[in-house]
Amino acid sequence: MFTGIVQGRGKVLSVTPEGRRVRMVVALPERSQAPIEVGASVALAGVCLTFVEGTTDAAAFDIIDETLRLTTLGGLGPGDDVNVERAARMSDEIGGHLLSGHICGTARLMARDAGDTHLTLTLQLAAELVPYVLPKGYVGLDGCSLTVGESVSDDGAFTVHLIPETLRVTTLGDLRIGDRLNVEVDAMTRAVVDTVERVMTRRRSQDA
Repeated sequence: MFTGIVQGRGKVLSVTPEGRRVRMVVALPERSQAPIEVGASVALAGVCLTFVEGTTDAAAFDIIDETLRLTTLGGLGPGDDVNVERAARMSDEIGGHLLSGHICGTARLMARDAGDTHLTLTLQLAAELVPYVLPKGYVGLDGCSLTVGESVSDDGAFTVHLIPETLRVTTLGDLRIGDRLNVEVDAMTRAVVDTVERVMTRRRSQDA
């Protein structure tokens, strides 16, 4: 489990194909460099991965082909930066919202609007995720817990507003038009929306 409060940028050191998976080695940022054991969970760009060997200076993760296909990790190479968060502990402050690291899909960056004290990003959701992203609700983007802006269009375009601290710690400020981001929708929102839809579908079938 994660909180969506990114601890810093990791640096991809190597990506080595191994059959139907790749082994990615990442240098973790300073705030993530507590002792780490084999089997520990680490979120890279919001994707929950398992530490398999190495140290925080060169942490190795095995990534299967399905994860590479469904997320942006397949596009990473040596030298790329990636958002990092270690798994939350029971004593940690939940400053964002609870995330599982199980990515639901991706969104594409459509526009950037930079001000003196903020950056506004406009993103386009995949169609299947549109019902779960609501104005002023939560969404995880590349592992960052963010609040959705004032509106979400019928076709799934929405905005997020980023403060300087978020831009300093994460990779979001480096995004270019057309880039994809990993999306994890809020689990509670998804449960409510799906439950309401099932109830309404049952009622419609009974009334027919």
